[in-house]
Amino acid sequence: MEIKFTHKQSAHCENGVVSNLMRHNGFEVSEPMVFGIGSGLLFSYLPFLKVNHAPVFTYRVMPGLIFNRFAKRVGIKIKREKFKNLKVAKARLDEYLEKDNPVGLQVGVYNLPYFPEEYRFHFNAHNLVVYGKENNTYLISDPVMEAVTTLSDSELEKVRFAKGAFAPKGHIFCPIAFPEKLNLEKAIVKGIKRTCRDMTAPLPIVGVKAIRWVAQNIRKWPKKLGPKRANHYLGQIVRMQEEIGTGGGGFRYIYAAFLQEAGQLLKNDKLSELSEEMTAIGDQWRDFAIEASRIYKKRSDQTDAYNKVADQLLVIANKEESFFKALKKSI
Repeated sequence: MEIKFTHKQSAHCENGVVSNLMRHNGFEVSEPMVFGIGSGLLFSYLPFLKVNHAPVFTYRVMPGLIFNRFAKRVGIKIKREKFKNLKVAKARLDEYLEKDNPVGLQVGVYNLPYFPEEYRFHFNAHNLVVYGKENNTYLISDPVMEAVTTLSDSELEKVRFAKGAFAPKGHIFCPIAFPEKLNLEKAIVKGIKRTCRDMTAPLPIVGVKAIRWVAQNIRKWPKKLGPKRANHYLGQIVRMQEEIGTGGGGFRYIYAAFLQEAGQLLKNDKLSELSEEMTAIGDQWRDFAIEASRIYKKRSDQTDAYNKVADQLLVIANKEESFFKALKKSI
């Protein structure tokens, strides 16, 4: 069985899955629009939580929140299920496919055979769409890949029930009810307000305060942790920004695209101006990533290199604080 499903490549998995599922159901919603309405942009530093033996640095909200917020704000209903039993999980997936419903799955990337070797590490919050089945092979639309692919029955089971942090537990999700028309204008405003609130929150683990806290820690890492662990931690920041934060610049480019589209829909020229500013901030994040990667790859010719990348982060924090205050005023 193969459902007629249009695969479109995207910069990030959750946004792409939602956009593709919405398109399949007759609603043309872009990836940046999903991300912006879903208030996906964030920065958070969780030193008490370790992934791959390093603290968690995230540039987006928790997996699943983008779709949940997007759905609530545009008036659609989604159904989510997790499973303890592998056979029940498989049967439920097959049931959806038999009813011509493509569905989203949360999976681990480490055992995805079509992923390049360098991208296959223990991260369990990847999203893809299953849109059909031929014998014991499932038809896969992974939005970060250029073309559709397949997974065998056993391969899909392995990634659906990957172990570790954010274990998917066979997580399956799909939209099940839609309004006649999506009210994107109101949803855009709600999405922007939430992102501004998150990025200017008074808590030290989120937003611009978290960026400043990371900068402070970077200065201490070489002496406190030693060169090897310090380099590993720095590499974790860059990996979360440029690999897990697909789209580049820790999702800042995707958010800039959202603001450009939102400005046109709301006829708000200020949003278009701020889109350009966010693109420039994304460039600064990328410059930071380049300098940081030179350090952990031992190719930096800078003296006092850790302090210099920490200085770069402080500049970014100041820029983002001003940016999100201006964005809040613009709506």
